[in-house]
Amino acid sequence: MVNYRRVRLAGGTYFFTLTLKDRRSDLLVRRIDLLRNALQQVKRRRPFTLSAVVVMPDHLHLLVQMPQGDSNYSARLRDFKALFVKSLRAAGEPIRLNNRGDAGIWQARFWEHLIRDEQDFAAHVAYIHFNPVKHGYVQRVMDWPFSSFHRFVRQGLLPIDWAGGEQLELAGGD
Repeated sequence: MVNYRRVRLAGGTYFFTLTLKDRRSDLLVRRIDLLRNALQQVKRRRPFTLSAVVVMPDHLHLLVQMPQGDSNYSARLRDFKALFVKSLRAAGEPIRLNNRGDAGIWQARFWEHLIRDEQDFAAHVAYIHFNPVKHGYVQRVMDWPFSSFHRFVRQGLLPIDWAGGEQLELAGGD
């Protein structure tokens, strides 16, 4: 068995990728209401700052700042995944549990990257916001509805036509 080593820095900022097992699924955008609700529940129970996010049909990217003195992002991600599955089942989605009580819709692990500085942060924000264009879902970043890009525009941090279809060199990978 692989021994995963994760960097844990209390108060750190992290980039995460969470992926469904079925990469052909559109479950995350089809049930965006339940996904958003699960994320909000976790934020209330175990506070953190969500700096940027994009939800794709089969995966999502999060840029999260942990509270000072807290590095337990794994518990937050575990709770988020479990709450989403629980809400899917309550909403009548055909989700079966295996003999261990696992729904098996999520990949077991997740990608994590500790943000090292402002340049790294900016590169990951750009990666997150450009992801729907990269995957061919839209031609322009502004056309993808499931992204914090729209909050960045409202706050005056990015122009509405940011990366309007141009190819960018971006950090990270799927």
